[in-house]
Amino acid sequence: MLAGKKILLGVSGSIAAYKSALLVRLLVKEGAQVRVIMTHSAHDFITTLTLATLSKNPVLTEFTAEKNAGTWNNHVELGLWADLFVIAPASANTLAKMTHGTCDNLLLAVYLSARCPVWFAPAMDLDMLEHPSTQNNIQTLKSYGNKIIHPGVGELASGLIGAGRMAEPDEIVEKIKIHFTKSNVLKGKKALVTAGPTHEALDPVRFIGNNSSGKMGYAIAEELADKGADVVLVSGPTTLTLSHPKIKIIKVNSADEMYQACISNFDPTNIFVLAAAVADYKPATQAEQKIKKTDTTLSIELIRTRDIAAELGKQKKETQFIVGFALETENEKENAIKKLASKNFDLIVLNSLNDKGAGFGHDTNKITLISKKGETTEFSLRSKKEVARDIVNAIITSTHA
Repeated sequence: MLAGKKILLGVSGSIAAYKSALLVRLLVKEGAQVRVIMTHSAHDFITTLTLATLSKNPVLTEFTAEKNAGTWNNHVELGLWADLFVIAPASANTLAKMTHGTCDNLLLAVYLSARCPVWFAPAMDLDMLEHPSTQNNIQTLKSYGNKIIHPGVGELASGLIGAGRMAEPDEIVEKIKIHFTKSNVLKGKKALVTAGPTHEALDPVRFIGNNSSGKMGYAIAEELADKGADVVLVSGPTTLTLSHPKIKIIKVNSADEMYQACISNFDPTNIFVLAAAVADYKPATQAEQKIKKTDTTLSIELIRTRDIAAELGKQKKETQFIVGFALETENEKENAIKKLASKNFDLIVLNSLNDKGAGFGHDTNKITLISKKGETTEFSLRSKKEVARDIVNAIITSTHA
């Protein structure tokens, strides 16, 4: 079931490292390509020879491949190579370093470079696991979009009975198989995502815009692609970059340019996610030369931009699914429901600027999903990567019902 899947296994210093051998064996048996990275302390618990033999690949620990040979183990390439990075066992020390971005070994450098999903399987004594610092580290890692494989309960190396045992290898493999089964659920579907702000030019150097970073739209595009969809990302001006084989990016500046890109890609698209913060108004005229400062006031006439969401809603076919966004400051839910109906959306994502950590510019968001059937689902504040996953899962549930 895992044929061709590329899995990085990170092994940190824990007595549970002996389980890594069986985990590698089971993954290879399922057809996965496995590469192993060990921390220095992991060598105290299991040999590189064992893991190299089972994985059929050299085990990596050092940044340099061979001393004085002029070659190195490229952590960036390793992070790009993998479809999934599993750190099992994940010691308390490694979890703490992951949380704070410490980068003093190859495993941590690959973690910071990984673009694939990252899972971690804690393994430590009961009191270490329950310590507030460890629990805070786990919650922080989850907020980054990483996934915990919960430890089991039983007798620990210390003799205590309780949680802290690394999950069993067969359990971990089963979770990985489920993950990849779901990962292609949108295969054959075409999706269009809008992201970022639009800039409406006043003159050659000035524009009207907003503070949208584009992070939410980019995260959704990547999540849709990871689930198998072919994605067109129509992006307003942002500093973000994205490289994914199933994502085509169309760069635009103005609302008119975004409108044209959406209409041009309308017919073959199955899923639309309109996450961009499109300007509602633009200058009636654009000055050909830079507007000079004067001592008097400056009046600018504004006219409405084309309503991309409304136009797509009018043209929507039964086979197409449209998700809109509502960023509100008052009467949030009422305004979102009105927009859901007037734009002919199937689902609307509501977020409020009154919620701390939500809205423009943040790495986090707090949303409420409202469906065409009136079903409402509220989520707590979480990373935009996790929010993107929640939105895409809602799309999958709705379109595969």
